Amino acid sequence: MRKIKAGLIQMGLKADPAIDSIETIKEKMIAAHMPLIEEAARQGVTVLGLQEVFNAPYFPAIVDDKWFDAAEPIPEGPTTQIMMETAKKHGLVLISPIYEKGKDGKRYNTAAVIDADGTCLGSFRKVHIPKIGHYDEKYYFAPGDLGYPVFDTAVGKVGVYICYDRHFPEGWRELALAGAELVFNPSATPKGLSDHLWNLEQTGAAVANGIFIGANNRVGTEPAFGNHVFYGSSYFCNPRGEILVQGGDEKDELVVTEIDLDMIREVRDAWQFFRDRRPETYTRIALPS
Repeated sequence: MRKIKAGLIQMGLKADPAIDSIETIKEKMIAAHMPLIEEAARQGVTVLGLQEVFNAPYFPAIVDDKWFDAAEPIPEGPTTQIMMETAKKHGLVLISPIYEKGKDGKRYNTAAVIDADGTCLGSFRKVHIPKIGHYDEKYYFAPGDLGYPVFDTAVGKVGVYICYDRHFPEGWRELALAGAELVFNPSATPKGLSDHLWNLEQTGAAVANGIFIGANNRVGTEPAFGNHVFYGSSYFCNPRGEILVQGGDEKDELVVTEIDLDMIREVRDAWQFFRDRRPETYTRIALPS
């Protein structure tokens, strides 16, 4: 059996954007994550996912040009460098989502995938960028242009799909067809429009694609950004759509479970969704809306 122990961290903001500089906020958020990362290592976690833009508040709830300065290059930027050192120190694969300043001058909502030896294997850039209610992500993030990469890590084949991406089944299928066994969906999702979907969409995607999914969401409120309530509830689900473990909706938490990657073959052999696909009949999926 190919069993691994996987973890997710959900966390509230540990700084006051009205007082603290962007660099101070990053320092406080990284510092707050370290004890939970260390605890994950003590529990034997070998792959760990952090939440969307984990080192900052979720600033797209307002429009303010100063947050452009929060973007960093990957892997040369300070946050990714710290996470590379941390992954190597603890011997775990780390999913590190930050606001990225690309070499092309554009800014992206990105997750770096760092292997257990501290090597940055590459990144996934959020593909689908929403403008919904008070959240104007299109103001801050260019659409991802790296496709749907799957990374061959120390624990297996890992993919990433970020927050709003989860509403688009096409990307889940792209990741699964590319060989992903475990896909992380780091999120920053407040109560209101989508919380009733939280336990439905990722479990459905896991079933449809025969993969494990780890979905995490921040907690608490961020008064400077509309006081929205983030509801946590981070979880892992298996290829049968069963939730293996789930965090609460109010507090910082490390969510850990054991994953048997051999279940993927067992489930796919039973259902044969990939065998019975008819891509030649899907004439409208890739057409513009």
